[in-house]
Amino acid sequence: MPVRVRYAPSPTGSPHVGNLRTAIYNWLLAKKEGGQFIARLEDTDRTPERYVPEGMWDIEESLRYLGIVPDEWWVTGGPKGPYIQSQRLEIYKEYAEKLVAEGKAYYCYCSKERLEAMRKEQQARGIPTGYDRHCRDPQRREQMRLKRLSEEGVEPTPVIRLAMPLEGQTVVHDLVRGEIVYENRSQDDQILLKSDGYPTYFLACVVDDHLMGVTHVIRGDDWLSSAAKFMAVIQAFGWEPPKLVHPPLILGPDRKKLSKRHGATQFMEFVREGYLPEALFNFLVLLGWSAGEENREIM
Repeated sequence: MPVRVRYAPSPTGSPHVGNLRTAIYNWLLAKKEGGQFIARLEDTDRTPERYVPEGMWDIEESLRYLGIVPDEWWVTGGPKGPYIQSQRLEIYKEYAEKLVAEGKAYYCYCSKERLEAMRKEQQARGIPTGYDRHCRDPQRREQMRLKRLSEEGVEPTPVIRLAMPLEGQTVVHDLVRGEIVYENRSQDDQILLKSDGYPTYFLACVVDDHLMGVTHVIRGDDWLSSAAKFMAVIQAFGWEPPKLVHPPLILGPDRKKLSKRHGATQFMEFVREGYLPEALFNFLVLLGWSAGEENREIM
């Protein structure tokens, strides 16, 4: 199977250097293996701080500036498109309901008020916060639906949650870090499809990777903490998982993930300051990696 990798930014604003470093690593693997580098826009989080439509243009310009234009993406389209997740909502709904029909996911009618009270109680008891699986039981689920119907006067729209296995382990194989084991009992019954019809990251990402034929997922190691959720959704569908690679993040002087507080970390700021694309490309490739050759600074 030919290598297919993806760069999947969210339009949260102008991309920073860490985003583009991930894109470069994906592009390099695709070119080395004679595969395809694809890009899709993950815009299903519509909160104002996470959805900045004009950020899409900076993402596009950054890729063009570095010379790593995707083989398939939202600008030119492609055989697996559309490559904008907000235009694929019916696809995600179909797959989420498929899991419900198979007993691998369930409708949840819990109100925001109940969930907030539940979290406060968990915090007061000093235990990890997370959904208590109330609606996983069919009888309690129906009681919750009827309660909300009575209080609100309209049929409530449920979310769809993954029925996470309650026993055993989820094993994640990472090409950099090896085998990582997660206890299933510590994982939440995560939401797959929200009541507004938009999918969460884990459903949309897994479905798109499968339908787009992604063979390798290269992403920052800040995703390792949720890798079990990612893998659990793949296993629920019975699909072969892509090969996972979690390179280390680029950190600021304070040893924390790069953000606006570190100054000029947005890629387009370097472009506006006159840095050459070849210099930026070389700099990003060598961040957190060495060719193993003493004193080699130019690739």
